[in-house]
Amino acid sequence: MAKYDCLFLLDHLGVGPLLKIIARTILPKPLKSTKGLRVGQRLSKALQELGPSFIKFGQTWSTRPDLIGNNFADDLAELRDRLPPFDIKNVEKIIKKSFEKDIGEIFLNFDTEPVAAASIAQVHFAVTSSGEEVAVKVLRPGIEKAFRQDIELFKWLANIINKTQSYAERLKPLEIIKKFEETSLLEMDLSIEAAAASELKDNFKDSDYYYVPKVYWSLTSRKVLTTERVNGFSIGNKNKLIEEGIELEIVVENLLKSFLIQVFRDGFFHADLHPGNLFTDKKGRIIPVDFGIMGRMDVKNRKYLAELMFAFLTKDYQKVANIHFDAGYVPSTQSKQSFALACRAIGESVLGKSANEVSIGNLLYKLLRTTEYFKMETQPQLLLLQKTLVVAEGVARQIDPNLILWEKAQNIIENWLRENINIKMQTEETIKMSVERFYKIPKIIDNLDIILKQYLNEKDSKVRDLSIMKEVNSKNSLKLNHWLIHIMLFIVILFMIFDK
Repeated sequence: MAKYDCLFLLDHLGVGPLLKIIARTILPKPLKSTKGLRVGQRLSKALQELGPSFIKFGQTWSTRPDLIGNNFADDLAELRDRLPPFDIKNVEKIIKKSFEKDIGEIFLNFDTEPVAAASIAQVHFAVTSSGEEVAVKVLRPGIEKAFRQDIELFKWLANIINKTQSYAERLKPLEIIKKFEETSLLEMDLSIEAAAASELKDNFKDSDYYYVPKVYWSLTSRKVLTTERVNGFSIGNKNKLIEEGIELEIVVENLLKSFLIQVFRDGFFHADLHPGNLFTDKKGRIIPVDFGIMGRMDVKNRKYLAELMFAFLTKDYQKVANIHFDAGYVPSTQSKQSFALACRAIGESVLGKSANEVSIGNLLYKLLRTTEYFKMETQPQLLLLQKTLVVAEGVARQIDPNLILWEKAQNIIENWLRENINIKMQTEETIKMSVERFYKIPKIIDNLDIILKQYLNEKDSKVRDLSIMKEVNSKNSLKLNHWLIHIMLFIVILFMIFDK
């Protein structure tokens, strides 16, 4: 950071003046090449040299010009997909090692210049031997080692924080790093990314607002991922979208709808939503790429989150408080009434306002202050979702600053809750009805023989054989047959009910 003249960050980290003087005295002087560069450009270069984990940090902040300023965000935007590429010879080696064939045997044409180069991999356009246009993603050489070094550094820092800071137990820094490690290591196995893309495609196979590219499994390995080449426009290029006559409001609505449906309906969501990974066609349909970071939400957390968000959006702050306390996110020793009041202070400052009227920085400060006041612990299982929500909102407001984000979210969440609550109610009623009918079965069984005898007497003389068989049966076998009929009829009733 000193090399690239980025020690200004010390001023924002609350470092004491004496430590800042010492740091500026003993650390290296800035490189001559940094002269004339803007602050954001210097920081971008420093993060690139620090490694892939720091690059991802910069990518996240590049989506929030409302927090760091437009110029700063534009300079950090190069971290998304405009990093220095690695040599084509390395690409050829990796492909040959993965498929035991030369690149020319697999592809009719392979662009030597990458279309995108990011922290983990770079992407080349190509044409397969069968003539299909594809995008080929190749892992950066040595990236696993670089990531592991970053993780070790973060764990070391987290341990220091645990031992020296009183707030560490509540914020769980080591658990946060372990969660980051888990998602990052999965991201570096491109066969896992292929599986994630395939699952996401299945989830949206009938969608007219979200399209996931096809995976070519025969051209995919741990270090190479080949997908269908899609044609679209980056949603980060607002001017181009306007030029092409694409309705921005539809793009934003489809982005938010697809994300919230992934979270609540499927519990499986794209968790790397920076503009370099999102495209749209002329109809406003969202086309995602790069499925290395995906998140999952179990039913319990989905229900908690949906009810919490809906309570916030409908300004039911007492319910917000109840949900937090019931989930155990706020210690029971705290005042529920005071917490509800704090939630009101947060909600009233943002709800009903367009994105350009809301200070996200101020909102984040209020949220952090509230967690501190009420001794709330960090929930590592929700961190990836929280980070993705911040990025998704940043992308949406770049496209449409006048968007009233909360209204869009409320409609989507309300519909999901209504559908799922109805399903739950129907299921409960079905079970209740089935149980009632089940307990009526013994009466039916008692009269079953009489009914059968009457029916068979009219139709067939074989009823006499049935009577003889019944007399021969022992009490135990009769009891077993009795309960077998119970079970069979119960299953039939269930099928009849659910079939309706």
